[in-house]
Amino acid sequence: MDKKIPVIAVIGPTASGKTGLAVEIAKKFGGEVVSADSMQIYSELTIGTAKPTEEEMEGIKHHLVGHKSIDDEYSVADYVEEAKKCIEDVVSRNHIPIICGGTGLYVDSLLSNTEFSEIKSSPEIRKKLFDFAKENGNEALFKKLKEIDPESAAKTHANNLSRVVRALEVFEVTGKTMSEHQKNSHPVPSIYDVCYIGTNFSDREKLYERIEQRIDEMLEEGVENEARFLFEHNGTCTAAQAIGYKEFYPYFRGEMSREEAVSVLKKETRHYAKRQLTWFRRNEKINWIFRDEYSQKTDFYKTAFEIIENFLEKK
Repeated sequence: MDKKIPVIAVIGPTASGKTGLAVEIAKKFGGEVVSADSMQIYSELTIGTAKPTEEEMEGIKHHLVGHKSIDDEYSVADYVEEAKKCIEDVVSRNHIPIICGGTGLYVDSLLSNTEFSEIKSSPEIRKKLFDFAKENGNEALFKKLKEIDPESAAKTHANNLSRVVRALEVFEVTGKTMSEHQKNSHPVPSIYDVCYIGTNFSDREKLYERIEQRIDEMLEEGVENEARFLFEHNGTCTAAQAIGYKEFYPYFRGEMSREEAVSVLKKETRHYAKRQLTWFRRNEKINWIFRDEYSQKTDFYKTAFEIIENFLEKK
């Protein structure tokens, strides 16, 4: 068997400092960052997706950031295909690939080397399903999914409209449930040897404080304008249903105040962080580092460096 490719994966919940850590690791070990964020792929969106700025990148090359349009169809299978090519490109320059992001499905599908059966999309069916949810509510659409594919429904939140629509679309297009397709999409022996670094806070309230602080900064930077752009542009695209944007739509429709919308946004982002942590905790290979256990950021980075050095010494 060929030698596996060493890869570093920096994962964790939103606002836990993944980008900063990934950049420091890249500077220390000669790496390039491959994003694993399902929203940072869009060129039109910057603030609400917390897309890293040129200043934050500090000259480190970042792949799969801002390379798609919100009107493009994009699946986890597309991501895995593109990310694999990026990793090959990074390795060809004798650099180490650093996967960085909070989209657990992207991370796991890439690093477990999952093979996907091809499932075509249907814009007409997607529009029909989004229209149904708009007229009857997310719960009504979710009820359809529970009846057709209870296994997928059990792993999906009713308000994750894009995921609910996709599962129903797959059934209508193929006649098979998403669960059936996922069983056919199986991991094959991975070509990667992964060092997982997880960023988090031991005190959950401190993570929530970071989330609220980030949202306040996004509001100052104009995330509301990005949300309005999505609201007016295309309410059925995947990006339009992202946390950070969809919470403004009731405000735009005059159904709640701006203050209420911001409160909902903060609450939903906290819930999203909890879901991310639930996902990642299934992976026992993750080396968790807790930001609030370090008085200096440099000590936090140093701990990560030591874990990676031990990993690389065994190569």
